Amino acid sequence: MTLESILEWTTRENAYIFQTFLVIFLTLIFDFLQRKILSRLRSRLEKTRYIWDDAAVEALSNPLSLIIWVAGIAFAANIVRKSTGAAIFEAVNPLRDTVILGSISWFLVRVIDRAHHNAINKHPDLDKTTVDAVAKLLKISVVITGGLVILQTLGFSVSGVLAFGGIGGIAIGFAAKDLLANFFGGLIVYLDRPFAVGDWIRSPDKEIEGVVENIGWRVTRIRTFDKRPLYVPNSVFTSIAVENPSRMTHRRIYETIGIRYQDAEKMPEITRHVKEMLFGHPEIDSHVTLIVNFNSFAPSSLDFFVYTFTKTTDWVRFHEIKQDVLLKIMKIIEGNGAEIAFPTSTIHLARDLHPLDIDSNLNKG
Repeated sequence: MTLESILEWTTRENAYIFQTFLVIFLTLIFDFLQRKILSRLRSRLEKTRYIWDDAAVEALSNPLSLIIWVAGIAFAANIVRKSTGAAIFEAVNPLRDTVILGSISWFLVRVIDRAHHNAINKHPDLDKTTVDAVAKLLKISVVITGGLVILQTLGFSVSGVLAFGGIGGIAIGFAAKDLLANFFGGLIVYLDRPFAVGDWIRSPDKEIEGVVENIGWRVTRIRTFDKRPLYVPNSVFTSIAVENPSRMTHRRIYETIGIRYQDAEKMPEITRHVKEMLFGHPEIDSHVTLIVNFNSFAPSSLDFFVYTFTKTTDWVRFHEIKQDVLLKIMKIIEGNGAEIAFPTSTIHLARDLHPLDIDSNLNKG
């Protein structure tokens, strides 16, 4: 065998090495180009108000890169398999199909995540709780469908898997009834929407009060007013009453104020002036119930009550308005020559009793 024939044989036998290197190099180039193109496209689409365009482009980069590399490596592996005949490379094609299908599912989940984020940021008028529920349902659907397609691609019978899932679902249902109860409890919360993320809720049946931070499929996270997280299983909300102060239309001012008994003749003028002040107050809603009336004969005072509603529902602003109303009521009482009563006791002595007799009686006691 001559040197020329040896070199020719070596070149022919090792040609697959050069081809493999060329495929990997082209794969690297394709991946680099797609990242550059998608990056420029994403920077333009972020300026639009649509929620799906930039979400799809941003979600496509990593899954597409994985598909390019898997396809390139699988192609290179097939070149090596034809040249060497190694049996291990027989698993390349099923593995390639599985990864590509998984990448497509990954891409769809990323699209839903980013569209969810865009919907909340670009359209704040949308109901956040509904958007969260739709996003979670779509992601669950994508994951289940992707899993079934992958199983079918690998040669498993989907009908058999579904049949086994139905039998196994009964057993799992008995074993995980609390988990399922929480799941359906979360579904009911999403459908009925008694509260949403950001609402202040409380329950008269349980020691639950705080601001809703997250509504999951199993638990709802509530931040109490001492800033501690409270995790409530969703099944609890199907059996308790929930009050949602965040959805109130007004906040109520209900105060009882007393004046001295010696100022009894000034009560009609005081209540009239207080009512006029409330009707003219810019922060009081005069179109709902507004009452100012003499109410009762208290032990140390004549009481009248104020019952009205503010236009705001903000907690801090409400107390500022309430303070202003109470200060104005105090000025009205003083302006009518009366005084706000405070607890007092009066001792009446008999007129015919001499002071010396009082001292003698005290000494006997």
